Amino acid sequence: KLLIKDLKVDEVPLRIYQPKWPPTGKRRGILYFHGGAGTFGSIRAFERICRYIAKKCNSVVVSVGYRLAPEHPYPGQYLDCLSATLYFMKNLEEYHVDPALIIISGDSCGANFATVICQILVNKRDPPKVRAQVLLYPGLQGLDFHLPSYQQNASVPMLFRKLVMYFCFRYLNKKPSVLEDVLQNCHVPESMKRKYKKWVSADIIPDEFKIRGYVPQKSTSYKPEVHEAIKEMLAKTFSPLLAEDSVICQLPESYIVTCEFDVLRDDGLLYKKRLEDNGIQVTWYHSESGFHGILAFFGYGILSFLSGKKIMDSTVNYINSL
Repeated sequence: KLLIKDLKVDEVPLRIYQPKWPPTGKRRGILYFHGGAGTFGSIRAFERICRYIAKKCNSVVVSVGYRLAPEHPYPGQYLDCLSATLYFMKNLEEYHVDPALIIISGDSCGANFATVICQILVNKRDPPKVRAQVLLYPGLQGLDFHLPSYQQNASVPMLFRKLVMYFCFRYLNKKPSVLEDVLQNCHVPESMKRKYKKWVSADIIPDEFKIRGYVPQKSTSYKPEVHEAIKEMLAKTFSPLLAEDSVICQLPESYIVTCEFDVLRDDGLLYKKRLEDNGIQVTWYHSESGFHGILAFFGYGILSFLSGKKIMDSTVNYINSL
């Protein structure tokens, strides 16, 4: 049912999925950035998700095989995603895509890339405006690793709290010598904690998400040498949740998926609130039995999870509503 084409743009592999039947009108164009902590994952691993979206949404889906860290150093992943996005936006005519219906999407760190690309495009005048961003269990900040979801799901597969930190260090190509200090938030200067408390804080998380074993943490002391070792974590690319309101208020309509059993759950909840506070329309889907990375099993028959299928169907329904 699909035409599938592989190509490279500025050394970045793309796989483009198009329905075989001739278009009755212009189609939606969907960019998809896969998860994998920026250090693993591939176009092939997310093939079933992209095929499903292309068929169910009668859309052209561009899956982006951005090059992986640490071999391809950070922040190269964002540049790869941006050049793929700009290439697609310049060639919409070839794919019969409506310039008013471009959707930028991704899961996990791919949702982080989608968030950053949407923020970058706000200041670019030439490309068409993005219609919506679709963020599936996004990781959006490296400021606070004591949020309720980090505590509650610290030992829940597939993404343990310590594993998040290991991947962050590997992605940024840093030695994990200060890993424990960063887990205790010792890398954040007091001035920064104060500045961003209005956006990144357990106080903002709705109470129903604190019932399951959350204990407010005592403040830990700042260690300048830890900050110096890992300051990239607090940059706007790595932590797009820290973007200024002047950027957030210009973002497109958004769809956010969070999973209850996910250390990154609260990143999605905090971003949802930031967007809504800035007048952006948000459609939110919360999977009460979902866990981080559940979509990696999507389409694998008896190995797949009903919760993953529900996430995909909700996402397809949202895209079809645009």
